[in-house]
Amino acid sequence: MNKSLEELQKEYEENTAKLEQERRKLRRLENRKAYLESGSRKQRSHRLITRGAAIESVMPEVKILTEQEFYSLMERISEWQPVQNMVRLTVEKHNQTPVSPKDGD
Repeated sequence: MNKSLEELQKEYEENTAKLEQERRKLRRLENRKAYLESGSRKQRSHRLITRGAAIESVMPEVKILTEQEFYSLMERISEWQPVQNMVRLTVEKHNQTPVSPKDGD
């Protein structure tokens, strides 16, 4: 079972090449993961921006509020039972309606 120095050197080079291939494969997978996560972050950012703009368009007065004041207002609004009922009914209606490809935004 004794291997010659040349055999060991060849085996070492083969294993080094395999290791480098696996490292490249891992880098590709990590890059792919980062790309996919970035896409979901971009979608979330887009959704947050468009919904925030929608709030400002129907209630332009909120533009002057600080972030803390705005959050406090939204919390108080969300605690009202009629608002909770309206949100629940809207979500139920959404869940019962088939989504067309254009409805994603």
